[in-house]
Amino acid sequence: MKISKALFAINARAYLLITSAKVVHMKSAIRFSSQVSAAIAAGKPVVALESTIISHGLPRPSNLAVALECEEIVLSHGAVPATIALLDGIVHVGLEQAELEAIANRDDISKASIRDLAIIVASGKSAATTVAATAHIAAVAGIKVFATGGLGGVHRGAQDSFDESADLTALSQLDMTVVCAGVKSILDVHATLERLETLAIGLVGYRTNRFPGFYLTDSGFELEHRVENAKEIAAIIKARTSIGTQFKSLVVANPVHKEMNRELHDQILASGLAKADLEGINGKAVTPFLLEYFHTASKGESLSINTEIIKSNCALAAEIAVALL
Repeated sequence: MKISKALFAINARAYLLITSAKVVHMKSAIRFSSQVSAAIAAGKPVVALESTIISHGLPRPSNLAVALECEEIVLSHGAVPATIALLDGIVHVGLEQAELEAIANRDDISKASIRDLAIIVASGKSAATTVAATAHIAAVAGIKVFATGGLGGVHRGAQDSFDESADLTALSQLDMTVVCAGVKSILDVHATLERLETLAIGLVGYRTNRFPGFYLTDSGFELEHRVENAKEIAAIIKARTSIGTQFKSLVVANPVHKEMNRELHDQILASGLAKADLEGINGKAVTPFLLEYFHTASKGESLSINTEIIKSNCALAAEIAVALL
């Protein structure tokens, strides 16, 4: 028994050494902005922000304006924003002004999940990062809190297409706290919640007992756990480390303050899904297609709600990052 414990301890130390070496090597492939680099060195709170919402989720020119406002919101709440993207084969954690403008305005910005990262880096191309890719890069960079709009999940009809977002797999393997407005209402919310449970991804509602559905405050499903403030969330994050469950992410579901008219939402969703099917749109192209369809069909209402979602999540994420100190 003593020998087994000794071998376990040796193997654990070896694993940690190997893992640490890999992380150091991966960090060398990342370029940090001056602001983020200084914050990490000083031990200040940092919040990761995704870039797909800038390049593919919001129309120009409001996308750049919202991105700048989100960064300012994080700063105003005491944390440092680290928008993550790939530009010309380089992984950026934190974007300078010109780089943020490039992500917002260039036409050669693709959409990258984790599996695409090495290919894009090796080919010297550029891409905005999805929730999965952003969370992965943030974790490598040592950032623990991440604000996004809506989480990806199980798509409708996945029992036939097997279409499930890589967000779920990534969050089942990363030490990350993700603040979001639930999952996008275009998904199969029930199936997504089941997958979150199966993958042991933590889930709490921020001042709500109902799971939000992006444009809607209530997707129709109840939440088991509720928190009232950033300090409670920080306590959960610290407890996860003490009991060894930090290698699964924690999702903080923060409902939008003013939801879309439900009847209008359901009408647009039904017609949007039918149009996507008719035009053969599938995979990761579905989300940006439907977001744009919502924007057009709702005459801008969905865009306004989407903007408020990301702003609110940035503020809460920054409060959590500060509470962790």
